[in-house]
Amino acid sequence: MAEMDGYETIVVDTADGVTTVRLNRPDKRNAMNPTMHREMVDALRRLADDDTTQVLVLTGAGRSFCAGQDLKEYFHEIRDDARAREQARRDSHDWRYRLLYNFPKPTIAAVNGYCFGGAFTVVASCDIAVAADEATFGLSEVNWGHIPGGMVTKIVADLMPPKQALYYILTGRTFGGATSARIGLTTMSVPLADLERTVSELADELKAKDPLTLRACKEAFKGVDIRGMSAEASLSWLTAKSDQLRRQQAQAGRTDGAESFLKKEYRPGFAPMPRARA
Repeated sequence: MAEMDGYETIVVDTADGVTTVRLNRPDKRNAMNPTMHREMVDALRRLADDDTTQVLVLTGAGRSFCAGQDLKEYFHEIRDDARAREQARRDSHDWRYRLLYNFPKPTIAAVNGYCFGGAFTVVASCDIAVAADEATFGLSEVNWGHIPGGMVTKIVADLMPPKQALYYILTGRTFGGATSARIGLTTMSVPLADLERTVSELADELKAKDPLTLRACKEAFKGVDIRGMSAEASLSWLTAKSDQLRRQQAQAGRTDGAESFLKKEYRPGFAPMPRARA
C-alpha cells in the first residue's frame, strides 16, 4: 500500500486487505471541514488504485461517526472567499458522492455514534451501512433555519419512505440505529459492542468473492440509474455488463462459476466460486 500518513483529519490503516478510513476530529464530533474534504478526495483516489485494498471501511474516531459539516470552518470562515468556498463545495461533493459512491471495491460504513446532516450522504454512498444501536441520527437543519442541503434531501428521499423522510426533516427529531435500519437509511444495526466484529466479518465475506464480479455487480447497479431505466434499456445494459465481466474473467484466468457448479465443485447458493481456474 502507498504511504498514507500525513493527514490532519483522517487516519488510514490497511490490514489483511481491509482498509479503514477513520474520520479523526473527535473533539469536533468528526464534523467535516475543508481540510477533511480535501484529504478524503486524495485518500479515495489513491485507494481506488491500491491493490492491497480489497474492502473499504469508513468510520469515525471517538463517540461520533460524523456530525455533518463544520458550521464554522465550512460555512462561516470562507463565506466571503468565493474561490475557497467553491473548492470546498467541489471537494465535499466529489468524495462523498462521486468517489465514494462509485468506489471500485466494496465499501462499508460503520456508524459508531452521532450521524447528522451531511454525514447522511456518506452513509448512503457506502454499499453497506452497519449502525450501532446506540448511534444517533438527525437532520437538525430545520432547527437552525435551513433545509438539509447539498445532496442530503435527495439521499433521504431516495432511501427512506416519504412520510418518514418528511417527519425527520420537518421535526429535526433524532433516531437510533435500529430505526435507521428499519426505514432504509442503513443496512442493519447491532449493539455497539458488536459493531467492529460485525463489520470485520462482512469484510472477510466480501474479500472471499471474486473482485471482478464484485466490481461488475456494483457497476451494474450504480453505473447508471437502473431504477429509472425501462425494462428494455435495463436488459440491454445488464447483458452488456455480463458479457464484459465474462471477458474480463477469461483474460484474468478466473474459474468459470457455472462450469464449476456443473462439475459439482461448489454450491453457489452457499459459497463464492473458486478463485483459480479448474
